[in-house]
Parts: sequence; C-alpha cells; structure tokens
Amino acid sequence: MQELAVSPKLDFNSETYKDAYSRINAIVIEGEQEAYENYVQLAQLLPEHEQELIRLSKMESRHKKGFQACGRNLNVTPDLDFAKEYFAQLHGNFQKALSEGKVVTCLLIQALIIEAFAISAYNIYIPVADPFARKITEGVVKDEYSHLNFGEVWLKEHFAESKAELEEANRQNLPIVWKMLNQVEDDARTLAMEKEALVEDFMISYGEALSNIGFTTREIMRMSAYGLAAA
Repeated sequence: MQELAVSPKLDFNSETYKDAYSRINAIVIEGEQEAYENYVQLAQLLPEHEQELIRLSKMESRHKKGFQACGRNLNVTPDLDFAKEYFAQLHGNFQKALSEGKVVTCLLIQALIIEAFAISAYNIYIPVADPFARKITEGVVKDEYSHLNFGEVWLKEHFAESKAELEEANRQNLPIVWKMLNQVEDDARTLAMEKEALVEDFMISYGEALSNIGFTTREIMRMSAYGLAAA
C-alpha cells in the first residue's frame, strides 16, 4: 500500500516550486507533442485505423494546450530544451522503429510505455496540483486511458505474431523509463510527487496493459525486471 506522506502546504508561487515546475511542465507539454506526432505517424503504418489514430493525435494536441495554460497560470516558462533532451532516447527509438515499419515496437513505445508513464505521473500529480492544473489534469487522465486501450486492443488481436518483438522492444525501452524517472526525482519531490509512488503506479498501469494483451503474470514479472534493474 502506498503511504501518502503528510507534506507541508505547497507554495505554488515560490521560486523553488516554479523552478521545478518549469521542467516538469515542459516534460508534459513535450510528452503530449511527441504523442501527437507519434499517432500521426502511426496512422501511416496502420491506414485501416487512420481515423481513430488521427482522433487520438488531436486529443494529444488539446492536452498540450491545456498544460501550456497550466504554466501560464503560474507565470512559469517551460524549459522545452530540457524536455526535448529528456525524451530524446524514446523519440529516437520510435523513429528508428517507424523507419523499419515495426508497428509493434512503435505501439509499445507510444501506446503502452509513454501512455502508462503519463497516466502514473498524472495520477500522482492530481492530489498535489494547484486547483487550475488539477482540473486540467483530471480531464487529461480520462482521455489517456482510451489511448492505452487502442494499443492494448491492437496488440491483443495480433499477440501471437507480436510477442517476440514486444519482448525485445520492452528490453530496449523500459530501462529508459527508469532513467527518466531518476532524472526528475528531485523536481518531482519539490512538487510533492514521490518517485516510489510514480514507480509503483507505472508498474501497475504497464503491467495491467501487458496482462490485457496476453502476457502471463510470470512473463510480466520477467519483463518488468528489465526496468527495475536500471532503477
């Protein structure tokens, strides 16, 4: 069970909070931009699902605007250069898989890893967010579950032929998530988001997605270990 630490009331206008927020806010803005671009590109690989993928991409674009408004509300300028560098490895791996026509790897990166990462971060952030950002983030989380679901449904339907590539893509990409979490541990703590809670929520969300696709509990534990070894 997660224990929520009783933290002193956050000062959303302090320089310390705003400094950390400039990077966290940039990460969610860039994450939604990456997702927008990834779904547009996935539509090229999956023309039969083009309409649905374009709908998801437009949703991500709306989320980006919502998070930009959250930054403006606190008079914070997001550090977008930091955020681009933050996503560089996952971005590079997605683009490589895209160029090779590897739909399964692309879906694992975007529809499972990035969406589960976003859902866990938003779930942990909502209870400690400022009132404006809380309302925006609660709306976003509802949408993100539908994105996770698209990947789950497609991969479940193609599980037998996708399984080996999914395991390889997991091995290559899951350790990157832990590096990403470690990189913002201090900033997240300043916003009253504990790394242990983020890790736990991510593992639950990602593990449930893998289970829904068709992996056994034993297989999920083995796949998850690739991430934990790097944590």
